[in-house]
Amino acid sequence: MQKEIQDSLKIWRKDPVAFVKAVFGVTPSGWQEKALKKITVRHKLAIRSGHGVGKTAYLAWVILWWLCTRHPAKVACTAPTSHQLKDILWAEVAKWHQKMPIVLRDMITISSERIEVKGLGNFAVARTARRDQPEAFQGFHSENMLFIVDEASGVEEAIFEAGQGAMSSKGAKTIMTGNPTRRSGTFYDAFHSARKFWQVMQVSCHDADRVDQAYLNEMIEKYGKESNIYRVRVLGDFPTSEDDVVIPLELIESAIHRDVERTGEASVIWGLDVARFGEDRSALAKRQGNTLTDPIKSWRGKDLMQLCGLIKAEYDQTNEPYKPAMICVDVIGLGAGVVDRLKELGLPIHGVNVAECPSVGERYHKLKDELWFAMREWFEGRDVKMPEDDDLIAELSTPKYDITSQGKLKIESKNEIKSRGAKSPDLAEALMLTFAWGGDRVSSDWNRKLNQDLRWVV
Repeated sequence: MQKEIQDSLKIWRKDPVAFVKAVFGVTPSGWQEKALKKITVRHKLAIRSGHGVGKTAYLAWVILWWLCTRHPAKVACTAPTSHQLKDILWAEVAKWHQKMPIVLRDMITISSERIEVKGLGNFAVARTARRDQPEAFQGFHSENMLFIVDEASGVEEAIFEAGQGAMSSKGAKTIMTGNPTRRSGTFYDAFHSARKFWQVMQVSCHDADRVDQAYLNEMIEKYGKESNIYRVRVLGDFPTSEDDVVIPLELIESAIHRDVERTGEASVIWGLDVARFGEDRSALAKRQGNTLTDPIKSWRGKDLMQLCGLIKAEYDQTNEPYKPAMICVDVIGLGAGVVDRLKELGLPIHGVNVAECPSVGERYHKLKDELWFAMREWFEGRDVKMPEDDDLIAELSTPKYDITSQGKLKIESKNEIKSRGAKSPDLAEALMLTFAWGGDRVSSDWNRKLNQDLRWVV
């Protein structure tokens, strides 16, 4: 290595901002510069942020800076999903690696799960943080050890517990970053009960010059400034505690791109929510066991026959192993005509009257309430996954429930939801309808839990 570079690396060891400017030819934004300086001061840094603020670039810079300016050096990176690690973080490292001066670039090799510095033995590894693999941070020791936890709010506590010894070893540094989706766990505690042990930062999209104002305006218009999805994804705030929300936001967020296999032996069930009027949408959800297999499709302004044609085409274009065993359609209002026509066309149709009495359990006002809580129980298993869709996430996390004078659980109606300024949960209710067929109803265990939790109202 050229002596000039060697001398510079010694200087950059304590100045990551200078490293980024000289090696990558960019000037960090205000919050990035502040965060780069913080990691040289203390051993623990937690950053909660909105979307698109430049967090992944920051982590990529830190990884390459650490590996180039220390020897020996190790970096262990984890995140809740392999998608977050390999498709996002590792891809970002590879991008900035290509911008390095050739003398440094040639020292570094990048594979799908490992980054190595030739001749020094320095390396970084990517290990997905999964409940069945709690050893993500075990076995790592170095006098220059760096632990990176990306999307830390979604990482299971077992991962932190298993890696606590290594993360607390002398000289080790830890950086946690992510959207603050959950009001519990190590990431949450870093900003609250354990704050004295951490340097903390909050990065709002409003404070990041790279975030498009059009995105901010859209988030305000679609979800409102008081919504949890705006708090988490724009402000970088933890969601408000709303005990009467049916499905907490953190349960939904943690299911996005989760690394679990689809339950292939389960039947494919489609749910079709038929639009009634105005701005409401007809929506089609496809679920197989633990997986929402595709983004939910929706249509506005279609009459009943047009909608039937769209569903028939969707069915005909689906390959045989993935054809639905049943399509569940809400028969209230316009849905009854759709059910009749699709049956005539030979599709497997199950009409669902969500206003009728629940099929199981004494704690639900109507079948709709039972199905919403069946969907909540599905998410609570923490072994399910779904595509990322902001509209669906917002709709799933919006509805609230109340307890009637008879001690029954009742979900607020679409009209009540819209009166609060939120959109009709058409996408969410399409997914809800997939629980109206087969064994995915509320379990007896869940009913026993409700009996215990609500015994005070009876």
